[in-house]
Amino acid sequence: MPVLAADGRRRVLVLWEGGSVSRPLEDDARLVLGRASSSDIPIPHTSVSRAHAVLYGGSPAQIEDLGSANGIKVDGIAIPSGRRVPAPVGVIVELGSAMLIIQDPRRSDVPRASSDRDEPTSTMARIHLLVDRLAASMIHVLLLGETGVGKGVLAEAIHRRSPRAKEPFLPLNCGALPESLLESELFGHERGAFTGAVADKPGLLEAADKGTVFLDEVGELPLGTQVRLLRALENNEVLRVGSRRPRTIDVRFVAATNRDLESLIASGDFREDLYYRLNGISIVVPPLRQRASEIVPLAESFAREACRRAGSGDPRLSRAVAEALRSYAWPGNVRELRNAVERALVVAGDAPIRPEHLSLRAAPLVPPRSPAPGPSPAAALGSAAVDRKGLHGEVDELERRRILEALERAGGNQTKAADLLGISRRTLLRRLDEYGVARPRKTDGGS
Repeated sequence: MPVLAADGRRRVLVLWEGGSVSRPLEDDARLVLGRASSSDIPIPHTSVSRAHAVLYGGSPAQIEDLGSANGIKVDGIAIPSGRRVPAPVGVIVELGSAMLIIQDPRRSDVPRASSDRDEPTSTMARIHLLVDRLAASMIHVLLLGETGVGKGVLAEAIHRRSPRAKEPFLPLNCGALPESLLESELFGHERGAFTGAVADKPGLLEAADKGTVFLDEVGELPLGTQVRLLRALENNEVLRVGSRRPRTIDVRFVAATNRDLESLIASGDFREDLYYRLNGISIVVPPLRQRASEIVPLAESFAREACRRAGSGDPRLSRAVAEALRSYAWPGNVRELRNAVERALVVAGDAPIRPEHLSLRAAPLVPPRSPAPGPSPAAALGSAAVDRKGLHGEVDELERRRILEALERAGGNQTKAADLLGISRRTLLRRLDEYGVARPRKTDGGS
């Protein structure tokens, strides 16, 4: 299994239908890529010439076409033969039907738009192209991005397009369970291993044999569980809780997180060796606010889907509604968009949807309960000192506001607020702690 080197060096990853190869890329490297077995990086695919290209180290790396039959494209643009062209970290280089990406653990290995103002439809198209190539390989994938951007959808797409498609796809939210239950869910347990273990139970990794395991919110894994997961990755074996006999597994891992794993590594909260094992290649999914052209089509798709479930006709979104959708920042990303559209359909009833039905910047649809004695969530969030590294100031402000709205709507009930935000209660509590906010108490009548 190709993985990033534990010493953090750059690597070159090449993917083609049915295979992949990964190796370090030194600054003084001169690597010939081609179909010939004598190549420095052999690519056994008919679309690749025997001597297709030369990859040079340096900063940035450079690629040269050696007169190949099917040519080379860098970031979608064909390059002239016999001329060195930069191949920056994370940019897709196409050699015939094969794909080359240079990875650097210190940077995000992602096809990305040249600026936040670019129309990133091409970015998502390139991500889906990369998913197609990755699906055919056995490499582990790490999906990065804000909450609600669609990391789970991409994880399912990787499995569905892979040779493992007929085998199990089993997701696990790593932030939703306490450590004791999490280990039992992942690795299984033997009868009598702990109170309540009345029978042998295979874990998720055993159940997913020959298939794919999706570890959502992998940054929430406790350190003890990280150690056991690392052993499973290295040895392709699991040891049930309470057992001494390891069991062999064949599992592909797709992991996802909205946290900065490198910061967690620096603070000692995430193991560096596990990071490199999971990060065969990482894909950063851009937030919805950087995918403006997708907002209205996605909203129309969600509306059609909801109407089909309800047995009603397809709705039409007016120009005013479309403008309202495009002008909103969507801190909750695709998940928030879906919720807003479905809520608007319910509120509008048989009438046409209007901007106010979306309730994007208005007061909550359900009036909040009177706060319990003591500081309200609004006061706490308004006065809290914020010191966060993972998100920029604008997103911080939007996230604080959404947390405030959810807590007010839930009357201080943290579980209900987490459900409204589409995150686990554990993640919500961590957010409150990171903002320095006292955890609010439930109002009378809350559950």
